[in-house]
Amino acid sequence: MTPPIVVHPPSTTGARKVTAHAESLGFAHRPEDVVEFLRRAGLDPADIQLDDPNLIEWRGGGPDVWE
Repeated sequence: MTPPIVVHPPSTTGARKVTAHAESLGFAHRPEDVVEFLRRAGLDPADIQLDDPNLIEWRGGGPDVWE
């Protein structure tokens, strides 16, 4: 099963597109932006684990890759 959230590979500017069920949530420039997008989508920030493969699929590197 594919996780509902996908953080796409970094662009040339370092921004990473974030999608939920293929719908764009925006472009993140750091891990905190990903958490904020998920909070706006209705998730409790206390429940968000950026390394949870059941929640987030990181493409092109994990939460420590931004360029």
